[in-house]
Amino acid sequence: MDNIENEQKRTRVLIVDDAEILRKILRDLLEKSGYEVFEAVNGKEAVMNYPKIKPDIITMDVTMPEMDGLTAVKAIRKLDSKVKIIMITALGTANTVKDAIIAGANNFIVKPYKANKVLTIIKKVLESK
Repeated sequence: MDNIENEQKRTRVLIVDDAEILRKILRDLLEKSGYEVFEAVNGKEAVMNYPKIKPDIITMDVTMPEMDGLTAVKAIRKLDSKVKIIMITALGTANTVKDAIIAGANNFIVKPYKANKVLTIIKKVLESK
């Protein structure tokens, strides 16, 4: 069990969302689950800070000022084709999901979400090849 907990503590998560309250909720959930958490307020900040943070997984909102999530996913994929990215958004339309997957997202979570669903999807994406 300790190995699993230690492994999670080394797992770096970058939360990208322009809504401070949503970043805080997600940060609290992930930190309580043992993840090391970083934040960005928009896609531009995420892309700029990606090389310094080198997260194992990113949660990315779709609609944000300065640079939207889909544009940021494409830019981050150019920096690192292997990083895991989960889109988290209120815009759960079929087109949005399709666009996110085409941009390079590994999975998609629609707001509002349940904590256990977020943790399950993060674990699933991290374990995928």
